[in-house]
Amino acid sequence: MVKKKVGDVSQDIRMSWVSQDEMLSINKQCELACIPRSSWYYEPRGESEENLLYMRLIDEQFVKTPFYGVPRMCWMLRQQGYKVNEKRVSRLMRLMGIQAIYPKRNLSKPEPGHKIYPYLLRGVKVERPDHVWSTDITYIRMTRGFLYLCAVIDWGSRYVLSWRLSNTIDTEFCVRTLLDALDRGIHPEIFNTDQGSQFTSPRFTRVLEERQIKISMDGKGRALDNVFIERLWRDVKYEHVFLHEYHNGIELHKGLEKYFHFRNTERPNETLGYKIPCEVYRNKQINVP
Repeated sequence: MVKKKVGDVSQDIRMSWVSQDEMLSINKQCELACIPRSSWYYEPRGESEENLLYMRLIDEQFVKTPFYGVPRMCWMLRQQGYKVNEKRVSRLMRLMGIQAIYPKRNLSKPEPGHKIYPYLLRGVKVERPDHVWSTDITYIRMTRGFLYLCAVIDWGSRYVLSWRLSNTIDTEFCVRTLLDALDRGIHPEIFNTDQGSQFTSPRFTRVLEERQIKISMDGKGRALDNVFIERLWRDVKYEHVFLHEYHNGIELHKGLEKYFHFRNTERPNETLGYKIPCEVYRNKQINVP
């Protein structure tokens, strides 16, 4: 594929000018570099073919056994004949944004200056759409790289309100996904996230506070605190990602667009008494336990 040029500078070179570490936003950097923002976000992150294979196997195992940490992931790969050490597996799991899900005694500290909010949903019965929304990020593999997927889901209806892809786990990516959901003109009573730096960032929490939305945050490693979006990631991977081989971000975006439309408008949800999420959300029906 021939890359567009501005003067004598190719798009590949101009793409390299954009960095999440700069003071300017990604949008502004893309504008100044004369490249479409989607091209930068959908450019897959690269690793060696060997590491991409390990990441694929770790991802598939994690969906099945989310309580597997670094030692067990190492054991799994070694059982298949791969010579890996814990340092390598730990780096790849951090890159993928995953860690074993189980209660931990010593909670990790947030980034300096980032406030941690209490978990507000323990014992709360979610009986209606727009009572609770939540968000999270997951790793999405491709044939020669990977992207990250962020989504916002309504707990009462399991309706996916918004989603975005990016090649970085930065705060702006998560804020844009949140704003996409709020642009509907409706907001929830409670918004739940984990304690990731993107969600504890003042840039993210300010959007919720300005709309007087109560902020709830999971305990570290609590598997059931954000259960509906964890189920969403499992379904996205088993029902779509693991069944396809996407070569680039544009293909992946189109595929996920079709999947989320199907999930929202056609796929009956067992936990809703086999109702379809869009019907429950639009009609504001009472949730079926």
